[in-house]
Amino acid sequence: MTWHILGAGSLGSLWATRLARAGLPVRLILRDRARLRAYEAAGGLTLVEQDQARQYAIPAELPSTASPISRLLVACKAYDAEAAVQPLLPHLSPGAELILLQNGLGSQDAVALRLPHTRCVLASSTEGAFRDGDWRVVFAGHGFTWLGDPLQPAAPIWLNELEHAGIPYGWTPDILSRLWRKLALNCAINPLTVLYDCRNGGLLEHPAEVSVLCVELAELLQRCGQPDAADGLHEEVLRVIQATAANYSSMYQDVAHGRRTEISYLLGHACATATRHRLSLPHLDRLHTRLKTYLQQRGLPVT
Repeated sequence: MTWHILGAGSLGSLWATRLARAGLPVRLILRDRARLRAYEAAGGLTLVEQDQARQYAIPAELPSTASPISRLLVACKAYDAEAAVQPLLPHLSPGAELILLQNGLGSQDAVALRLPHTRCVLASSTEGAFRDGDWRVVFAGHGFTWLGDPLQPAAPIWLNELEHAGIPYGWTPDILSRLWRKLALNCAINPLTVLYDCRNGGLLEHPAEVSVLCVELAELLQRCGQPDAADGLHEEVLRVIQATAANYSSMYQDVAHGRRTEISYLLGHACATATRHRLSLPHLDRLHTRLKTYLQQRGLPVT
């Protein structure tokens, strides 16, 4: 069965090239004719791994002319996911499955609401990749991808294809706990790296601020019925900061390149959820306000 990939960013390209390398059928879906022409002129996607570059001539198509879709990896940004999936709805085959590979929370529900009779598998990845040019992706760090479906705990049969493609994964019936945990990690690290203009390791100079954010985020996770995601959060945040001390967070990179951030699906989602639960988290709210002000001053969206 063909893997359709929507979103030729870093993770979408990383999945596409490894699936193609394993001999599995892959098709990219690009947003408009100009991008399709540029892609065809480039001759395919290039994967750079251990300083070795190899190009894969993966076929590409437009949403309006997409072939029937049975399996769709949605790898675009959280704020683009719902709108990007919309034109593909007429092309989904009966029994089609979507794999939603977005940061944060909120976009998954928005997509699933448009597809009440389609299975949506949620994914959370720690793999590292970045683009060093158009249609080129650098595999920067081996990680792991958790997948799961809160509505159908049985694992899909196509997971063996991920193993064949060398994509490390695990299936969990509790994927929401994984997603909430990652959201909390991102909320504790990414906004501060933007506001302090630093690499992840720079947050070691702000231990009290990191600590109080972790206390509030753990309280939020507990209130949301995610005690496992709350357990040991502060210790893991410190481990991540130390392990990735030389790295710039994804939100930092977005701001540095003048790109829209996923603030609404990270801090915004956390603060909105706290409000719904009538939970007061003053430090998290203040961080959200500071970050929105910072983005506004740079002419970047705050949603």
